[in-house]
Amino acid sequence: MLNLNHLRVFRSVCETSSITEAARQLHISQPAASKQLAELESHLGLTLVERRPRGVRLTAAGEVLARHARRLFQEEAAAETALDALLGLELGQLSLAASTTIGSYIVPAVFGEIHAAHPNVRLSLEIANAARVEELVLEGQLDLGLSEGSVASESLHVEVFARDEMVLIAAPEHPLVAEARRGKISAQALAGRPLLVREPGSGTREVVQEALAEANIRVSAAMTLGSTEAIKNAVAGGLGIAFVSSLTIALERASGRLAVIELADLSIGRALHLLTLDGKTPSPAALEFKALLRARYPRQAAGEEGSAPSRTEPR
Repeated sequence: MLNLNHLRVFRSVCETSSITEAARQLHISQPAASKQLAELESHLGLTLVERRPRGVRLTAAGEVLARHARRLFQEEAAAETALDALLGLELGQLSLAASTTIGSYIVPAVFGEIHAAHPNVRLSLEIANAARVEELVLEGQLDLGLSEGSVASESLHVEVFARDEMVLIAAPEHPLVAEARRGKISAQALAGRPLLVREPGSGTREVVQEALAEANIRVSAAMTLGSTEAIKNAVAGGLGIAFVSSLTIALERASGRLAVIELADLSIGRALHLLTLDGKTPSPAALEFKALLRARYPRQAAGEEGSAPSRTEPR
C-alpha cells in the first residue's frame, strides 16, 4: 500500500522539479524529503526521478505515478471543499445588512427557512438606510447587503433580485382619499401638500424625490422620520401623506387604518438590490441565502445587473 506522506512529497517534487523546493513547500527538511522519496522508490522497486545537479527529472515510471498522484490529490481537495461547505451550513454564520423595507419585510422569512433547515447557523441582520448598507458591504464586514436605493460604488456587484412599487398613503379621512374614490386623481394634486419623508440616505426618500422631480411636482417636506413604521403612524394620525413600499402596508390596508391613493399619471417603481463585494468568496450560508431569495422572486429581474437606478414609470 502506498504511503500518502511519501506520495505527497513525490507530488510536490513533480510540481517543483526540485527536492529542496518541495521540502520548503512542505515545511520539512531537505534530507527528510530525500529520505521519503527514496523510501517510496524502494517500496515500489522503481526509480521515479533522475537526480541532476540542478533539480530532478521524472522517469517513465515517475510520469505514470505523477498522473495518478495528481488525480488523487485533486479528489482530496474536492472532498475537503465539500466537507467545508457542509460544515459551513452546520456550524457557520451569516451576517448581512438590509435597508428598512427589505430588512423588515423580506429577510425574516428567508432567515426562517435557513434556520429551519440549518438551526446551528448563526444569523445576524443589521437594519440601516441604503447608504449605510453600501458602506458596510464595502468595508467587508458583511456577507451580503440588500438595498432599495441606487448603488454608487464600482467595487460592488449588484444584482436586482426583485422590483417593488411605492404607493401613496393617507389617513382614511384625508380629503385626497374622498377625491380618489370619485376616480383616479392627477399627481399634480400633490403639489404644495405636506409630505412625510424618510431621513437623508434612505433609498425610499431617494426614489420618491427623483420621481417627483421628474414629474415636475413640488411638494413640501413637512416632516422627516427615521423609519417606515414612524411614517405610517404619522400618516394614520393625520399629519400628512407619504409614499411607502407596497410591501409594508398589507395589515394597515386590511384593517382600514390607512388608505392607498392611486394616481392617474404616476407610478413609482424601484429595484431591490443584492450587494456583494467584488472578489469576496461567499460563505456556504451566503450562497444558501441567495438561492432562497432567488427562489422567492424567480425571474423578477432577469438580466438586470450593475448599479440599477430606480425608475419612475408614467401610467
